[in-house]
Amino acid sequence: MNIAKDLFVSIDYNLTIDDGVEIDKSAEGEPLGFIIGSGQIIPGLEDALIGKEVGYADTIVVTPEDAYGEVNDELFQEVPKEQFPSDMEIEPGMNFEAQGPQGPFMITIKEVNDNDTITVDLNHPMAGKVLTFDVKVVEVREPTAEETANLTASQESGCGCGCGSEAEGECGPNKDEANCNSSGCSCS
Repeated sequence: MNIAKDLFVSIDYNLTIDDGVEIDKSAEGEPLGFIIGSGQIIPGLEDALIGKEVGYADTIVVTPEDAYGEVNDELFQEVPKEQFPSDMEIEPGMNFEAQGPQGPFMITIKEVNDNDTITVDLNHPMAGKVLTFDVKVVEVREPTAEETANLTASQESGCGCGCGSEAEGECGPNKDEANCNSSGCSCS
């Protein structure tokens, strides 16, 4: 059976970014499962898998525009230092989870300023990165009723937002459709 929209797919994968640093991988014997066309994985990886079948193994390179988008300078913002824990030394590169109207999202500290503000980056941590996936397709089938119900429930609760989903343009700090990959909103 070839991979197509609305089918359940499981892959073993290893993800590296442009400089070869490993970012993520599937655990041994625990492939990543998702339904094609549901917005559960980035569009570039999903598009590259369409038409493939069980046993397919290859390296798939996904550009930023087909992953989490380019870095958007409008998502760098200054916030008062008082909005961070007072008992913590805030340093560039630190990550925090913030709560937005559609749920949690990550922020990265870019700079601690002299004027009692902190410059934060609201872009997805993988924005602007070329992603390299070493993948092997281990399963392709119709989704079970439970998998379909879980997907529907997660989308209704605000999870599942991102390009290609019903919630498109409704999530994260960045609410316009053209930049939905930069929202940082996803399900695992």
